[in-house]
Amino acid sequence: MFDVVIVGGGPAGLSAALLLGRCRRRVLLCDSGHPRNEASHAMHGFLTRDGMPPAEFLARAREELKPYDTVELRHCTVTSAECVDGAFVTTLKDGEQFRSRKLLLATGVCDNIPQLEGMEGLYGRSVFHCPYCDGWEIRDEPIAIYGRGERGYGLSVELTLWSRDLVLCTDGPSEIDDEKRERLTRNGISIREERIERLEGTDGILERIVFAGGASIARRAMFFTTGQSQQSALATTLGCNVNEKGTVMTGKYETTHLRGLFV
Repeated sequence: MFDVVIVGGGPAGLSAALLLGRCRRRVLLCDSGHPRNEASHAMHGFLTRDGMPPAEFLARAREELKPYDTVELRHCTVTSAECVDGAFVTTLKDGEQFRSRKLLLATGVCDNIPQLEGMEGLYGRSVFHCPYCDGWEIRDEPIAIYGRGERGYGLSVELTLWSRDLVLCTDGPSEIDDEKRERLTRNGISIREERIERLEGTDGILERIVFAGGASIARRAMFFTTGQSQQSALATTLGCNVNEKGTVMTGKYETTHLRGLFV
């Protein structure tokens, strides 16, 4: 039996495996190899690793775990987990099962990517979800924001830190009240409510947004805010509650309603 099974081998899961391994706990870390930032070409805002490709960061982290014989890494997909007689039974896609005293879910969230024609070749290069991660690289460029209501409004105001050439594209009714519209206008942010036909660009770089009817606007980058959801259904199948932001509701030290389950 393992002391802890960790599901998810991103920075959180790997950090937990390192610390638990150093505490001489027997740890199994399971990772499917599809992190949230898989499409990104560089990670930012992490001291000593700013600008490093995410895949390189993960490879280095796994190398640092090799000296610890208390930690086992598995490239695999966990399909289910349940609590049986006070212990956790984790089942892999191939049917193999492991028992552990504790279970840590570090699978994180995935972004709800807008289903727009042309998105696939641009996401991670010039279409992003996080200005703190990618805003610096396209500072002072013409930027579009994709979103509606409070989300679209909030991200638009936030992005004034990086550019003053901003257009909010709501792909339908904006769902923004008059007071917030006035603030956007004061900040020089226009709103386009037409349906978006497609995104156009070259070599991963956005060039224009084409609306239904043929009108278009030139943009160098786009940030979207369409919410997020759990990367894995394990937490909900174990009875955890998810809030409106798509994250699992936890208590002190990321505890859950189930003793021994951490998220």
